[in-house]
Amino acid sequence: MLTPKTDAYGGLVYAHYKGLSSAEIIERDDHWFGISTGAPAYFAPFEEWPSVERHAMQLVRGRVLDVGCGAGRVALHLQPRGHEVVAVDVSPLAIKTCRLRGVRDARVCSVTQISRRLGEFDTIVMLGNNFGLFGSLRRARWLLRRFHGLTSPTARIIAESRDPYRGATAEHRRYHQLNRRRGRLPGQLRIRVRYGHARTPWFDYLIVSAPEMREIVEGTGWQVARLIETSGPIYVAVLEKATRR
Repeated sequence: MLTPKTDAYGGLVYAHYKGLSSAEIIERDDHWFGISTGAPAYFAPFEEWPSVERHAMQLVRGRVLDVGCGAGRVALHLQPRGHEVVAVDVSPLAIKTCRLRGVRDARVCSVTQISRRLGEFDTIVMLGNNFGLFGSLRRARWLLRRFHGLTSPTARIIAESRDPYRGATAEHRRYHQLNRRRGRLPGQLRIRVRYGHARTPWFDYLIVSAPEMREIVEGTGWQVARLIETSGPIYVAVLEKATRR
């Protein structure tokens, strides 16, 4: 479990909840650093969400698993609509924040710990580019098969990602080339989050184009049934269970 020294993400989420400074620094393994939009986006009310995410919420049905729940914005939107939501995140401080904000069922749980012990779900939500939590091609396929077994026959996965090639700068294109040489997908990031004196362990975060996502899900029991696209690199994919032939 993450500790206060390693739960940098949760630290900035909880700090924002307390009204404190909450700048999120992303460090990549090629020594690139960036500052994300950070905590304000994690707390945004539904009316301020990107249109692609608001559209995606219309497709949610039944019992919901919110993967990488952060500050709980998805659960807090869906609970009043009558959905039972289980919100999970690897960050103890993020889960503490969720509970303080009114998320009814928030649990410390990494994506690899998700199992049938959580029950059966009709919708799995992975907003905020959280398709990235699959980490790698191999782990994505393994987890998608696992998700197939803990969801209802008509279940959906609503997953947000971004095309890593659209608008990529020279430094990001060089990183894509580095990944190709390492035998990794170009958009497979090796990163950690920093906040104050805390920093997370290094972890993989998978950014993929829509064609790459289609290839990843093939043979896992899922298919890309719909894409909700924008004029930029961000998109939401709606995965549904593949029809057996």
